[in-house]
Amino acid sequence: MKKNWQKKACALVVIFASMMASPAQAQKKDKHLQEVDYVNPLIGSPFAGFAKGLEGGGTTPVVGCPYAMTNFVLQTHENKMSRMPYIYEDTTVIGFMATHQPTVWMGDYGYVSVMPQIGDLKVLPADRALSFSHKSEISKPYYYSVQLQAGKKKTIKGEIAGVSRCGMFRFTFPQSDQSHIIIHGINLNPALQDANNNLEHRIATLKGTVKVDTANKEITGYNPDRQSAQLGPELPNFKGYFIIQFDKPFESFGTWSGSGVNASAIEQSGTMMGAYISFKTKKNEIVKVRIATSFISLEQARENLSREIPDWDFEKVVASTRDRWQENLSRVQAEGISEDQKAIFYTALFHTMLFPREFSEYGKYYSAFDDKIHNGVAYDDYSLWDTYRALHPLLIFTQPDRVNDMVASLLQMYKEGGWLPMWPNPAETNIMLGTHADAVVADAYIKGYRGYDVNLAYEAVRKDAMVPPDNDTKRMWGDRELWQANEARGGLSYYHSLGYVPVDRTLESVSRTIEFSYDDYAVAMMAKEMGKTDDYNRFIGWSKSYQNVFNKETGFFGPRNFDGSFRDRGHENEGFTEGDKWTYAFGAMHDAPGMISIMGGNEKFAVKLDSNFSQNHYHHDNEPGHHYIYLYDYCGQPWKTQELVRTHTTINYRNEALGINGNDDCGQMSAWYLFGIMGFYPVAPTSGIYAIGAPQFPKLILHYKIASGEPAVLEIVAKDLSETNKYVQSVTLDGKAIDHPFISHADLVKGKMLVFQMGGKPNYDFK
Repeated sequence: MKKNWQKKACALVVIFASMMASPAQAQKKDKHLQEVDYVNPLIGSPFAGFAKGLEGGGTTPVVGCPYAMTNFVLQTHENKMSRMPYIYEDTTVIGFMATHQPTVWMGDYGYVSVMPQIGDLKVLPADRALSFSHKSEISKPYYYSVQLQAGKKKTIKGEIAGVSRCGMFRFTFPQSDQSHIIIHGINLNPALQDANNNLEHRIATLKGTVKVDTANKEITGYNPDRQSAQLGPELPNFKGYFIIQFDKPFESFGTWSGSGVNASAIEQSGTMMGAYISFKTKKNEIVKVRIATSFISLEQARENLSREIPDWDFEKVVASTRDRWQENLSRVQAEGISEDQKAIFYTALFHTMLFPREFSEYGKYYSAFDDKIHNGVAYDDYSLWDTYRALHPLLIFTQPDRVNDMVASLLQMYKEGGWLPMWPNPAETNIMLGTHADAVVADAYIKGYRGYDVNLAYEAVRKDAMVPPDNDTKRMWGDRELWQANEARGGLSYYHSLGYVPVDRTLESVSRTIEFSYDDYAVAMMAKEMGKTDDYNRFIGWSKSYQNVFNKETGFFGPRNFDGSFRDRGHENEGFTEGDKWTYAFGAMHDAPGMISIMGGNEKFAVKLDSNFSQNHYHHDNEPGHHYIYLYDYCGQPWKTQELVRTHTTINYRNEALGINGNDDCGQMSAWYLFGIMGFYPVAPTSGIYAIGAPQFPKLILHYKIASGEPAVLEIVAKDLSETNKYVQSVTLDGKAIDHPFISHADLVKGKMLVFQMGGKPNYDFK
């Protein structure tokens, strides 16, 4: 999801760039390195993109366990929707943060930050900022450290360790008679107001609190702020609770609000406020800080702390989290590749293990869909418009134990809020379009995951397909509108009555028609698997509706009016989300044969695909085209897929900070890369079929569990793979030949050895 905030369609310039290792992250070749040691969390963290007008990766060098509820990260400026807490280009630090911001175009919520300081007390972000250099950074999934320039040639070393709901900071101070730690509990700064961030209502209605407890050396409080609140419903009970404990007694303390400091005060409330403690330090004196977070209560935060960080052993936290990452990352073993390739590969795998985030706290969770506490397991921050394509299908191989709970969490949101979510952050935000939770639920069901209420699951996806949202024909459903009600499939009334969404009645109409068609396909496939024949026939028929916006005169999908006419030439790029007629030119991923037919057959379809790539219409930095490379499989020219997989797994991913071509979108960009390396891709999730590409590593070994819970191992071998041998000559699964460029999930999970014979020329018979 490439948010440039005015929704301009970026023109992607294909860049062939040399791959360079970041000096601060370069790995020395060492046979003792493990998978976790190759992860470079700085990859994707710049705001800049690969070219002017393109976005950066939108990632941050977070510390914590896989799918952690709370991420712990260096804060380089005041974050908001459109700015992450850490931006690689920044040169100063304002805090060490407990954040819940999933990506650049969504908001943080329930955050809190801590900042070490010496000299005169300075509480406001701009005043307390200290400079740093990337040369002093060490960034790992389980540990982060940096040197802060504190003035007069003195430095403060800051270190971060984290688990899932709790973290620990370790600060090494210089000698100082005035050392401080500033807690920033809520940051409703009016200066952050802009077109994407409406602070007026939040400032008028919200207040955070802090309380200083000198006897127990702790500061407690809560932060009710949600930066994306304007996009969702009111949540009177929402609070991000925190407990911050110190291993050093307070010599003095106080609170602050705005620029006002209240010495010796023990309580404070407000919209931009916090607390501080002060003490003397000796040279290289270490002060440790433990932070516990909760969305349930302070008592729950305390329980989380007792479970996750019960003592002050910083190194033990680092080692424990490292072990958890190593266990998760080593489920996929890559052999026969360079150190740079290992860094790119395992960082991509790391990025697929961050979202959706855990949202339950040892058997209980707060729901932002009914504003209540419930028993159960929960996840949140699903970037569904992006991640249904490759991330969730990948998790079936890399995180099978989480699949049922992730589906169950979506169903809990349905029960508590009335609809499956489009983009929960943590409440519904109506971001993007389509109801792609349908695909996530249906794909899991079809692939055998049934550890949730399957009848409720079908009820939920069927409602998306059948029921228009309230006031459907009275709204245009603009992107990022202020909250009124759930959008679901805005424009569905017209889609049902006309067979398409009209451009003069609903915004982004062409994209909606195509994406609703895919969602209908997903529901149809689930209905078929459940034996619901009438529903299957209805939904599979509706899944062809994308054809109703195909303009035969232009040869593209295009905007169609309520009266049935297409918009005149010059207006053919209206009705699309984040792009133009080329962005959605092959958007019906679920019906490649149908697209090929309406575009004139295999040869004409292939020619148009050629134009898409040769004329630089392909936007790898945006999701609608992520399956386009694999469409050559469907029109009889799979060798072109094989060529393009090599090209785009190479030029779009680098082992340096500026290392992802476009926003990683909560793991979707990285998941695309991983499937590209593996040699197959889920063009139409819920079809149960993968399109074969070309493996990029000599050998991969996947350790996973099938849906029944039985352990499985799949070896993917690319024989004779080289720089020139990029073409697939033949494919076998456990010795049985696959004579076409497709493989079923059912066959794949039964197999143990997938072997690609590679060569220097295309095999024109493999099609």
